[in-house]
Amino acid sequence: EPQIAHRDYSITDYGGKGDAKTDCKPAFDKAISACSDAGGGRVVVSAGDWLVRGPIHLKSGVNLHLQKGATVQFGTTPADYLPVVLTRFESNEVMNYSPLIYAYEQDNIAITGSGTFDGQAGKQAWWDWKALGREDSEALRRMGEAGVAASDRRFGAGHRLRPNFVQPYRCRNVLIEGVTFSNSPMWILNPVLCENVIIRGVTVSSHGPNNDGCDPDSCRDVLIEKCTFDTGDDCIAIKSGRDADGRRIGVPSENIIIRGCQMKDGHGGVVLGSEMSGGVRNVFVEDCEMGSPNLVRAVRLKSNSSRGGFLENLFVRNLRVGQVKEAVVRINLQYDKDRGTHFPTVRNIRLQNITSKKSKRPFYLVGLPESRITGVLVENCTFENASQPSVFEYTDDVRLQNFRLLPRGGLDDD
Repeated sequence: EPQIAHRDYSITDYGGKGDAKTDCKPAFDKAISACSDAGGGRVVVSAGDWLVRGPIHLKSGVNLHLQKGATVQFGTTPADYLPVVLTRFESNEVMNYSPLIYAYEQDNIAITGSGTFDGQAGKQAWWDWKALGREDSEALRRMGEAGVAASDRRFGAGHRLRPNFVQPYRCRNVLIEGVTFSNSPMWILNPVLCENVIIRGVTVSSHGPNNDGCDPDSCRDVLIEKCTFDTGDDCIAIKSGRDADGRRIGVPSENIIIRGCQMKDGHGGVVLGSEMSGGVRNVFVEDCEMGSPNLVRAVRLKSNSSRGGFLENLFVRNLRVGQVKEAVVRINLQYDKDRGTHFPTVRNIRLQNITSKKSKRPFYLVGLPESRITGVLVENCTFENASQPSVFEYTDDVRLQNFRLLPRGGLDDD
């Protein structure tokens, strides 16, 4: 865990008022600077509704701590999130609006407590930029393909690329623990190019467009445990840069443990991709529960021939799936409409002790003629009430050991 001094700095001592009316951004800025300058400690936010018109930027040695009953409500005026900072939008580097909580090249930082961060996004604030920002997102991708320097990819004012909620960027020793996040403009927890990240006991409840719960992006040594995700997109999605931008930076996401989590609504429970051009490897998932009428898939790997990169060494065990709309395990290398000549590789997948009560299919595994899915072992798994058969295309070396498929009515059909 981050090494943080045992000193407290109360937000009220710097002019903050938890009355839902006073702009507390100056108080947060002053408290965080004073805390970091003194060698670090906790910036304590007591019970109340704390309005912050603009981003909170964390500094080394600071633990932003929300006590029980504390809610930090972020303003929704885009201009308040300027000047632009170096960030990633859908895994492409860009100079854009600041994430709501941001840290750049800081060490030993934390967000802890039992309070709530409310981004206050909705249909009239940020979420409508999903459609309005399509031209901007396409322009950003073209810049990535053309090799335009990130410092020259300037968006922000006059553009509509939504900021992510929490983004430590090139940070070391990061802890996010106990707090709740809701109503995010975009991805919620998005560490980028970070090392040694712990996300523990966090609740994410946010159902807007592209509201992924937790997206480690080109990160190394990550632990995600005892969290609850109820999201409008993937619950956990592991990234590593998109297309040419991801290949240029070339930093994989690796050594990631996900354990003891609960996934409710979402497009996927644990997902690798699709922005994974730098590669993803060494991912361990265990002792998780997934399922709801609105969870589409449990385990999902998605890529295409525009991405390149690799997805390898995924180990899943002791997974309990109640209900998913589609396949329990979906690996699709023909995801989305993008196509190119950078063929991704998927290899060495082990799935053990998975049970599913209801799904459309047990498996949907579709590779590419140029890049077949290889090395998938399914062991000691039971799938009940699958309404349609599995799909296997362009796959090699898929092995089922002690696999049971129980039809409607519960009869055991080995």
